[in-house]
Amino acid sequence: MDRVPILKAGDVLLVSIQTDLEDRTVMALREDLAERIVRTGARGVVIDITAVEIVDSFIGQMLAGIAAMSQLLDARTVVVGMRPAVAITLVELGLSLGGVQTALDLETGLRLLGAGPLDGGPSEAQDRR
Repeated sequence: MDRVPILKAGDVLLVSIQTDLEDRTVMALREDLAERIVRTGARGVVIDITAVEIVDSFIGQMLAGIAAMSQLLDARTVVVGMRPAVAITLVELGLSLGGVQTALDLETGLRLLGAGPLDGGPSEAQDRR
């Protein structure tokens, strides 16, 4: 079974899903992510689904479950890179992904979590001061 890599950037964990997900992979991701949040003390999780073209009700429910689990472990979750077709499918399935913040791209997602850019330089807001 393939595992989804989880990278640490400051106090945020980055999950970049590069293929369409199988049920077992998402279940393993949930367990791996819970363990990493506790071990690292991460306060935020960004799940990048830019490469995901298809979701079903199970995957949608698991994303909501991951966000709820992260929140219980004191970490906020932002899903970034959702394609229009994925958003339409989630709505058609009646899934609201309650508790999951979304952003169009990684940079915006990091900003929602209060994290700066990955390169460690000043953020746009700091540049404008």
